[in-house]
Amino acid sequence: MKICKTIDELRSALDGKKSAFVPTMGNLHSGHIALMNLAFKQKQADRVDATVASIFVNRLQFLPHEDFDSYPRTFEPDCAQLEAAGCDVVFAPLEKDMYPEPQGYKVHPPAGLADILEGHFRPGFFVGVSTVVMKLFQIVQPRIAIFGKKDYQQLMVIKNMVRQMAMPIEIIGHETERAADGLALSSRNGYLSEAERAEAVHLSRALKALIAAHAAGGQDIAALEAQALAALAARGWQPDYLTLRRRADLQAPSAQDTAGSLVALGAARLGKTRLIDNMEC
Repeated sequence: MKICKTIDELRSALDGKKSAFVPTMGNLHSGHIALMNLAFKQKQADRVDATVASIFVNRLQFLPHEDFDSYPRTFEPDCAQLEAAGCDVVFAPLEKDMYPEPQGYKVHPPAGLADILEGHFRPGFFVGVSTVVMKLFQIVQPRIAIFGKKDYQQLMVIKNMVRQMAMPIEIIGHETERAADGLALSSRNGYLSEAERAEAVHLSRALKALIAAHAAGGQDIAALEAQALAALAARGWQPDYLTLRRRADLQAPSAQDTAGSLVALGAARLGKTRLIDNMEC
């Protein structure tokens, strides 16, 4: 496995090869490795010539009060995991290589998709995500890029960006990897205390309960969402949202939207740690 620190090194290592790409911010867990395993399968199927992962903590997507400086950096263990999963090239640039000058040109996704849910509670987040992903795509020029569905809204933003910009990249979404008790795997789970880790599974359970209440005939979705928020808050969480949305555009569903076309999404803070999750339904 080759580790490239600069854009020139990365381009020289790929040298026109078709690649499957997994962008990460490092601090890898088995969810990330599942994405790399899927990338390796694309190579085994002769769809690409090489597998690439990036490790870069992107300052542009952190708000001033968020955990950019304290975000865990675990480069050597990350590389060991990627190599074991069949990664050919790791792109691990320094911030000065990715942003050698202030990034004045940025990608602004449509407000109707990017300023709701995560974008409402983290203003500018999807500008930062879209900008770094666009830049990484320009650097790596992959044939295929693979993202986890845990970041459901992010996946939609990136898919729409690639389609509207006519980028020759196939975006593949991989199902959320979960712990045995149902907690969605996340790098931020490492911030949880032992007691918080035991409680954290209740975010996924809250989403399941919301889905079940709707499936049982609850048509007043706003009331169901309010009940779900109240139930989670009663357990000591600080929920931002628990909501049912259309998968197609993340807008509020209408009476015509049926099971199989919706997704339940949630974000809530447990102690100092903010967790997100979703489930298609």
